[in-house]
Amino acid sequence: MSNKIRTRFAPSPTGYMHVGNLRTALYAYLISKNAGGDFILRIEDTDQERYVEGAVDIIYSTMQQTGLLWDEGPDKGGEYGPYIQSQRQGLYLEYAQKLCELGGAYYCFCNKERLEAMKEQEGGIAKYDGLCRSIPLAQALERVAAGEAFVIRQKMPTEGETSFDDAVFGHISIENSELEDQILIKSDGLPTYNFANVIDDHLMAITHVVRGSEYLTSTPKYNLLYQAFGWAPPEYIHCPPVMKDAQNKLSKRNGDASYQDLMTKGYLSAAVINYIALLGWSPKGEREKFSLNELAEAFDISGISKSPAIFDGEKLRWLNAEYLRELSPEEFHQTALPFIREGTQKAQDTALIAACLHQRTEILSEIPAQLDFIDSQFDYTSEIFVNKKSKSGAESSKLMLERAIPVLEALPQWTQEDIHEALINLAAELEVKNGLLMWPVRVAVSGKLVTPGGAVEVLGMVGREESLSRLKLGLGKLF
Repeated sequence: MSNKIRTRFAPSPTGYMHVGNLRTALYAYLISKNAGGDFILRIEDTDQERYVEGAVDIIYSTMQQTGLLWDEGPDKGGEYGPYIQSQRQGLYLEYAQKLCELGGAYYCFCNKERLEAMKEQEGGIAKYDGLCRSIPLAQALERVAAGEAFVIRQKMPTEGETSFDDAVFGHISIENSELEDQILIKSDGLPTYNFANVIDDHLMAITHVVRGSEYLTSTPKYNLLYQAFGWAPPEYIHCPPVMKDAQNKLSKRNGDASYQDLMTKGYLSAAVINYIALLGWSPKGEREKFSLNELAEAFDISGISKSPAIFDGEKLRWLNAEYLRELSPEEFHQTALPFIREGTQKAQDTALIAACLHQRTEILSEIPAQLDFIDSQFDYTSEIFVNKKSKSGAESSKLMLERAIPVLEALPQWTQEDIHEALINLAAELEVKNGLLMWPVRVAVSGKLVTPGGAVEVLGMVGREESLSRLKLGLGKLF
């Protein structure tokens, strides 16, 4: 077996990639890459009741988009495959049977009715009472051979305690009396998540297991399995939960729970990964902006906090804006284009729109609402032309539009340079500040007080014929 650090991400295909799951994948990736190790992708699909069609594709696409590329996995192979649990089913029963021989597990023949009656007697919550623990193995095997239905349960110690050391939470001890004889192999022959997880981690030589702190109390059960087989357990790294606020966990209902939600909202993948890395991990120093490669270099398990991480939407927004501003004009244009087209189908010069939006955009999904004036004119009253800041009113706006319309109509070409030069020259001729002229022109064409870009850009976005038409309509409102 390899001496390398080997981590794994082992999602169940049950839907979208939750932020917490993505952070688990990220930390596992960073731990392996920081040490020059291997990162494994394993699909845990034995729970067919929770299986969601298309969820495996979501896992692949999310990992690829975020750059969390695996060294071994279902599509790449490797010496420890197969990497899909449903293709490994024969292994689990074999190891469970071996565990029965080692005395760490036993066959249980209690039917559903008995278990339900036991629960009812105990008020709905009951730990299995161990009735079948004492059945001799030879007798149990005879009953199995006779076709009697069974499950295989882990034989937990009833006295003392089980301890382990976690890289984040330190030394953890659990009283063995609190542990239930959990099911390892279900009546349908399929393994439970807990059992398959341990078998696969061992057989794939996983050295470090990253998972949520909700699994802290389950870890003694895992370690008892390792002990019963005589295997060395992996190093555990349990991460604190990601919270919406101090009281509530991040949930699908609030719209920021999955990677797909964040992509739909117009965040950049690199910004999301950077931000998720900081949810529960503190780098050394004040720096907060890291590429994935830089995160791999800087990541240290000692920086993971025990405290719950609060998902701060404003911080993610800030970080996303930083990433957007770093894009070249061409990159931003291509990135923003689907959102620009969502806002306008008519605009010809999308590069102009992108240039106006580039340095002021924080989230791409906010773009469409800013462009709604391009395809259709807004109805407004003459009051919109009153600009207290520049002390211009309806009369001055009327004069500006009266003089601007013929100048713009006379332009041989409708370019940004020609429009700008014409309006600047007109303002000089009228001996007024540029803003006094530009304000009513922009408002008349857009029908809005706030636009992405000034009068020159707005005229370019809307186009010659439509702009001139709107300018005349605006002037008409001032009579």
